[in-house]
Order: sequence, then structure tokens, then C-alpha cells
Amino acid sequence: MNLSNMIADLILDMMSESGQTEIQRNELAEKVGCVPSQINYVISSRFTPEHGYIVESRRGGGGYIKITRAKADKGMAIMHTVNNIGDTLDEKTCRAHIYNLYYQNMISEGAAKLMTAATCGNVFRNIPAEYEGQARAAIFKQMLLTTLK
Repeated sequence: MNLSNMIADLILDMMSESGQTEIQRNELAEKVGCVPSQINYVISSRFTPEHGYIVESRRGGGGYIKITRAKADKGMAIMHTVNNIGDTLDEKTCRAHIYNLYYQNMISEGAAKLMTAATCGNVFRNIPAEYEGQARAAIFKQMLLTTLK
């Protein structure tokens, strides 16, 4: 297991049932045996709004980083996702949105698989590369809106 995965798993374990944790970056870095910037990297890449997390930080001697798993009802979560997609969407970000919605039980496993299949790179192989992100965004948004009906 690489260091980033280990740090992410440790943070997830700290969140437990409450869906929230407060960490002190330097203490966690010391515990794991890495530099504090590695903690920053994991938080900024794995605990993002796209992954369903809210991160707050307070600087200073008693500073901390507070990570909260966002909770929302189905309609609100899906509309938030639709509104955050924009006009273009790459495959990796799309998969992150799908995983997050599935993880939060906002979409079924079948819907997640169907959305992943419909937005994967192979689907767009005959479309000029400059339009792939736009097509993926439009298809994914429509699929999400359909789940609300």
C-alpha cells in the first residue's frame, strides 16, 4: 500500500460513524512518518467536494484541519453535482462523481455501472477529441436529471 492510500485510509478510519474528524497536520505526519505536505496532498486530492467532503482549516498554533463527509438528500446531491459539472467533463472526474453518488446511496449500483459505461472514453472514440468533454458532460447531466424523475 502506498503512503497516500495509507494516509487516506487513516483519515477515513478517524471519521468513523460521525462522518467528521479534526486532525493536526504535523501530528498526523509524525504518526505516519512523512512530511506535512504529504498530508496536504492527500487532503487536497482525495477529500474534495467532488468526492463528497467539506474541508475547513484553521491556521496557527492550535490550528487544525476539519474534514466532514457532506450529507444531503438525493435531489439536492444530484442537482449539486449537475450544477458543478460545467460545460465539459473529463473521464476521471466523471467517475469520481459517479463513485461519490453511489457511495452516498444517491444512485443504485446499476445506475452507477450504466453511467460509467455511457461516459467512458471508448464511447467517444469517433468524436473529435475537442468535443469529448462536452459530450460527456451533456450525457452525464442528462442521466443524473433522469434519476430525479
